Amino acid sequence: MAHPRVLLIGGTGVFGRRLARHLAIFEGLDLILASRNAGKAQAFAQTLRPAPSTHLSGIGLDHRDRLGDRLSEIAPWLVIDASGPFQGASYAVPRAAIEAGAHVVDLADARDYILGYSAALDDLARSRGLVALAGASSTPALSAAAVAQLTQGWQRIDRIEIAITPGGRSEVGEAVIAAILTYAGRPIPVWREGELQETTGWLDSRKVAMPRLRTQRVAAVETVDAQALGPALKVASRVTFHAGLESWIEQWGLMALARLRRAGHIGGLDGLVPALVAARKLTRITTSDRGGMLVSATGLDGAGKLRQARWSLLAEKGDGPQVPTLAAAAAVRAIRDGSLVPGARSAGGALRLSRIEAEMRPYALSTGIESVEYGSTIMGNALGEAVFSALPEPLRAFHGPGGHPVWHGRARVENGTSPVARLLQWIIGLPKAGDDIPITVSVDRLKPDGDVAEVWTRNFGGSRFSSRLYLDGQSRLHERFGPVTFRLGAEMRQGRLNLPVVSARFLGIPLPGFLLPRSEATEEVDSDGRFGFDVKLTLPVFGLLVRYAGWLVPKR
Repeated sequence: MAHPRVLLIGGTGVFGRRLARHLAIFEGLDLILASRNAGKAQAFAQTLRPAPSTHLSGIGLDHRDRLGDRLSEIAPWLVIDASGPFQGASYAVPRAAIEAGAHVVDLADARDYILGYSAALDDLARSRGLVALAGASSTPALSAAAVAQLTQGWQRIDRIEIAITPGGRSEVGEAVIAAILTYAGRPIPVWREGELQETTGWLDSRKVAMPRLRTQRVAAVETVDAQALGPALKVASRVTFHAGLESWIEQWGLMALARLRRAGHIGGLDGLVPALVAARKLTRITTSDRGGMLVSATGLDGAGKLRQARWSLLAEKGDGPQVPTLAAAAAVRAIRDGSLVPGARSAGGALRLSRIEAEMRPYALSTGIESVEYGSTIMGNALGEAVFSALPEPLRAFHGPGGHPVWHGRARVENGTSPVARLLQWIIGLPKAGDDIPITVSVDRLKPDGDVAEVWTRNFGGSRFSSRLYLDGQSRLHERFGPVTFRLGAEMRQGRLNLPVVSARFLGIPLPGFLLPRSEATEEVDSDGRFGFDVKLTLPVFGLLVRYAGWLVPKR
């Protein structure tokens, strides 16, 4: 009986070569490596050591030229497309493969390509009884599989955060850099405040602590995860996907290009691809062969407790670039054993995490899951549980561990007009003045290193600013706005929660009493039973800094 014939398009590319080496150890395959250069494909095939029952060969094939005719000649059982980039690609390859009677798997990570895949090909694939999977790579196949594992049985998912930080010495081809440059500095989708919004590609950066690795800066990248996971899983707050480069020159260089492009100072970046590939020969010198991936989910578990669960991957000995190929390998096994139903769809959600992790065994790849329950909250610790439990219900709901992470309502904003007030407004990012402004407040409850913290992001009609609340060793409440940190009192009086400023620091330097802002911040239940707030900050000598007041209800 003939072995299943697998045609690997792009078999001599950066990821194609690694996938070819992996598939070569599968038993009972007829594996054909395709490249536009036949000699290159044949020479590479001869370097591999296939399993005894697997046949390996190399051919010349240009998928842009008479692909249907070539597939009729080759008669593959399955076609894997590892050529890339998939940004802007049509569905000509998977369509031709299905029409030739072959299953299809690709390593696409392009958002638009994956989103339109099922609509374009599902009817055709089902009519032929074939499986076609797009995105059998780190995203969305691996990322979605990790999310599914972490959140199994949960009652609510508040946020999903995904980050990839490859080792700086990893081989990167022109296709990968070209794909990044297509969205650097351009609007990309993000699931935020419980709905689809936009951010800027390769900006919107933050620092992330990668388990067993390093803390490094990462920036927003374009993937399908925000549009797929957000609505499908009814994520209450946000879904983010960030990536970071180990070389600070590469990371900040790409972020600078993105910033210049967003500002309109430069246009297309395609012409920079060869130069950036060449520059990596120098920038990678100071980097390592260790990289990682982190998938974090926060929400209410099956018992209704607020929980953060994290799946992490550590890649060592230069094996990081193998990771994007493993979901495709897992898909080959799944199609072969008949565990995938016919049809064309995204690989996100099609493969279990255990299947993909099983393909990691030959490599220096290790994974782990850690989970922590939030047993207390910032305000509960600051007030004491007895006082906290006596708060009016809307206030307990806002500050409690099981509270909804996104609230919205209306507000009015008044700004001080002195030069010092305007400067501080700009530094902190305070909103502009106005009446009846739509407001959304997102509360991210964090537990870094065992300490509880909260990040509040206030969105006044599109103008956002954030603060971080935390407790010191004496359970005293602090709130940091950029370079300014306030220590706040917390007390209940006549049904109101008062949060006066006790002391302040600027860039870590204590401010003397005569420079201390005056705070009149209260929370209470308004006449309609909603969470009401009124925050007024006044500067010594210079008068009003800002006042904002309004009401909030949970955003469902």
